[in-house]
Amino acid sequence: MTGLPHDPAGKAGRRTAAPNAAPAAAGQRRFRLTVSYDGTAYAGWQVQPRHATVQQTIETALAGIVGHACKVHGSGRTDQGVHARGQVAHVDVRTRMDAAALLRALNSRLPPDVRIEAAAVARSDFHARRHAAAKEYRYAVWNGPILPPCRRHYAAHVVRPLDLAAMRSAAAHFVGRHDFAAFSANPDREVASTVRTVTRATVARRGREFVFAVRGEGFLYRQVRSMVGFLLRVGNGREKPDAVKELLRPQQVRTARVPSAPPQGLCLWRVWYGRGKRPAGRGSDSEGGDR
Repeated sequence: MTGLPHDPAGKAGRRTAAPNAAPAAAGQRRFRLTVSYDGTAYAGWQVQPRHATVQQTIETALAGIVGHACKVHGSGRTDQGVHARGQVAHVDVRTRMDAAALLRALNSRLPPDVRIEAAAVARSDFHARRHAAAKEYRYAVWNGPILPPCRRHYAAHVVRPLDLAAMRSAAAHFVGRHDFAAFSANPDREVASTVRTVTRATVARRGREFVFAVRGEGFLYRQVRSMVGFLLRVGNGREKPDAVKELLRPQQVRTARVPSAPPQGLCLWRVWYGRGKRPAGRGSDSEGGDR
């Protein structure tokens, strides 16, 4: 889906909302937030009864600042233990604070494992999920006999040696528009289609750590973790790289051949909006070497 261009802070309020946009309440403005978080202590992004979640944590902090209940809408959900470097959200609040002041106030109230990296006034019809043009996830795997304690919450641990060339060959088959039914889990809700487009699937090695990067227009429930889980089977010799093509045939069924990689290695890295696919809340598309 084509999104909206980035709105410099302060200009959005002077633009005319789209004809189908809901009328804003008096004094209400929409803010776009770029959020990073360590997901270890949370039951995921989405609000859940009797569980701490990232969405609920931000909403509680916001309500304490602006004096009214707030609903924060994220670009997507992340599961328990999954992290984010570039989650994007929008929220409507009634406040005279500018974006910079709101960012400072939020970070002063949020716990240290959740941070607002950027804030900007957005168009009244901007939607963090519906207008997202692309997302990238990165998954970290520590390959060695001992997992350093400082990496235990941020990387999966694989003891057996992994074949980088084989995993790269297999990952290349994911790129394109395919039926990813064999690489999705049951989300407890009906899905209209299991066809998705992946524009990037790479594997890199940095010492003992392997980093998997998957980018696409959108993903099925646990799709990325399932893709990584299968690539690890290729890496340890249990599957051949060409097996990916077999599993991407239309109407394939999920089997035990495709395990889900553990959640702690996964991070929502970036979300893009608009034709230029400029990372929301960040100034450049530097990828640090290769998610």
